[in-house]
Amino acid sequence: QVQLIESGGGLVQAGGSLRLSCAASGRTFSTITMGWFRQAPGKEREFVTAISRSGGNTNYADSVKGRFTISRDNALNTVYLQMNSLKPEDTAVYYCAAAFTSSATPMRDMYAYWGQGTQVTVSS
Repeated sequence: QVQLIESGGGLVQAGGSLRLSCAASGRTFSTITMGWFRQAPGKEREFVTAISRSGGNTNYADSVKGRFTISRDNALNTVYLQMNSLKPEDTAVYYCAAAFTSSATPMRDMYAYWGQGTQVTVSS
């Protein structure tokens, strides 16, 4: 079992920044790949980014490349999502998720555990 708790969401103006955090417990953090997904109203939950167990490999959706950065601190059991140059279309509920795989997979079905989500709203 893995428990995930996100924090750091909020309201920000377009062009601004936010940093999301996701604290994990219940399993050795360094053995799990971590990902971030998002879901806007009326849309499917989509992949945003992922980071491998060691942090050596990352993967980004094209829509966030160059603006978002994922990182992890295995000593603190936490994964972060730094979001810069935010756009109104980034508005969504952001979820962190855990996968028992070695790669930074974008495949939603590979993620067995999910957080409750945190709302990010970007105003124009």
